[in-house]
Amino acid sequence: MAATIVVAVASLTPTLAAGQTAEGSGGRGQAAAPAKTWNPPRTSDGQPDIQGYWQNRGVNSYNLEEGMGKEHLDITAINPQNWRPAIVDPPDGKFPYQPWAAAKRKEIRDHHTNLTKWEYIDPHTLCYLSGIPRVFYQGGFQILQSPGHVVFLQEFNHAYRIVPLDQRPHLGDNFKLWMGDSRGRWEGNTLVVDVTSNNDKTWWDVVGSFHSDALHIVERYTFVDADTINYEATFEDPKVFTRPFRMSLLFNRNKEPGYELIEFACHEGQESQQFLKTLRENLK
Repeated sequence: MAATIVVAVASLTPTLAAGQTAEGSGGRGQAAAPAKTWNPPRTSDGQPDIQGYWQNRGVNSYNLEEGMGKEHLDITAINPQNWRPAIVDPPDGKFPYQPWAAAKRKEIRDHHTNLTKWEYIDPHTLCYLSGIPRVFYQGGFQILQSPGHVVFLQEFNHAYRIVPLDQRPHLGDNFKLWMGDSRGRWEGNTLVVDVTSNNDKTWWDVVGSFHSDALHIVERYTFVDADTINYEATFEDPKVFTRPFRMSLLFNRNKEPGYELIEFACHEGQESQQFLKTLRENLK
């Protein structure tokens, strides 16, 4: 049976940008202290120019609700005091699952290492695309801009998103995509991306935190300065959760000379024949 190797980095909850409020269910939250003003260069079509390579400052990709276990801290040599939940609303850092969904998640979590059913297997083990926001805690990514568009190129599994800014309508409800259907707009130095048409096959972490295909995401990329992005995303899924919830990440510009996204050779079916044989035997 193949073991899933998890590489994780420390989670740091970012400070909200100037004028931004902690938007959650019911409008709770206070305005953050003012951040320094950034006057970014502009692209040919007037967008704030935020092109370049970026990397996540950290999130617990094993279990978004908890710190890593000692075995993972030993492997990664990370100070356990740095671990924070990525979920910032509700304040307890927990997914607001409906009772049936909480029971299902517990079942998956209790069995996520034994490969006895397809529903217990992390989609990453099968080299599927990550979905949002998990794709951001799997290596670096690149932002490109062209007139009327923002493009995200992810290192993990060569995922990408082309985000149009022209207010075109979303795809119809009959489309269900691994990375969803994105539409963007600028609010000052904040890129707001509305994501619909998500499928129900991606997880938020290794232990089976799931959603349905009713998931609706609103992302906010606030460019605090030339090298820092505060990322916040609000998630709504009335089939699975009791209320909307919000997650927060921090991205820094990668300034390493000569850096580029590397080849990530992960595709469905690439696992060893022995792994597939074991999986088939378990699923009989």
